[in-house]
Amino acid sequence: MWDSPDFLRLPVRAAKPRSTGVTHVLDKGAPPVVIEGLLASAADHIDVVKIGWGIGYVDRAFKLRLAAYQSADIQVCLGGTMLEIAVAQGELPALVRWAAAHGIDALEVSNGLGWMAPGVQRALVAELAADFTVLAEAGVKDAAVPVAAAEWAEEMNADLAAGARWVVAEGRESGTVGIYEPDGSVRSAFVEDLVGSVDLARVIFETPSKTQQSWFIRRFGPDVNLGNIAVDDVLPLETLRLGLRADTAIRPSAVRP
Repeated sequence: MWDSPDFLRLPVRAAKPRSTGVTHVLDKGAPPVVIEGLLASAADHIDVVKIGWGIGYVDRAFKLRLAAYQSADIQVCLGGTMLEIAVAQGELPALVRWAAAHGIDALEVSNGLGWMAPGVQRALVAELAADFTVLAEAGVKDAAVPVAAAEWAEEMNADLAAGARWVVAEGRESGTVGIYEPDGSVRSAFVEDLVGSVDLARVIFETPSKTQQSWFIRRFGPDVNLGNIAVDDVLPLETLRLGLRADTAIRPSAVRP
């Protein structure tokens, strides 16, 4: 049993299962031995793992991957792109059967490819929420498509009303679209408008870079929900949340140099 130190005054983080302060990890096909090491050191800090893209469809170690996360009480979610392709090919029922057979308890519903007609994503959320935890993503992956906070807010609120547990603000693994400028900087005015209309506790912001993670923690506090976190960044992110890095450290007024 690890003996956690307690001599610093740090923000109090809720234990799992958490409803806020969620850390959503993007697994891009990390080898099982890497996953074992990650869970040995950081399982308490991970709430949801998304198996990125269609990796679950080609991974020979998929069952081992799932079993490791499930044994650590971590929700496993399939990426939305795989679901979008299944819908486009008329194979959503097959995907659902396959996911259920493997004990997958969460699905991301998105329209990042822009293939779905208006209203389809919302209908899918309502359908799938009966059997899965649904994460509904707003935004598309094409950087040329303009973003409008009012449209995103309307979409997010509709998906929440349809049964989504969380809504995800698109940023991609690259952190260069959606809530970000092409250079990776946060579209701060857009984000402020968005959270003015959507329950902050129900939004997961995709924040693949330390700079982006730090911005959201400084702005909304340690219990903001952050997603698309790389496997190697789980512990570094927790130190950002707790103010144990220069990016988010707050000097106590009672401490003198």
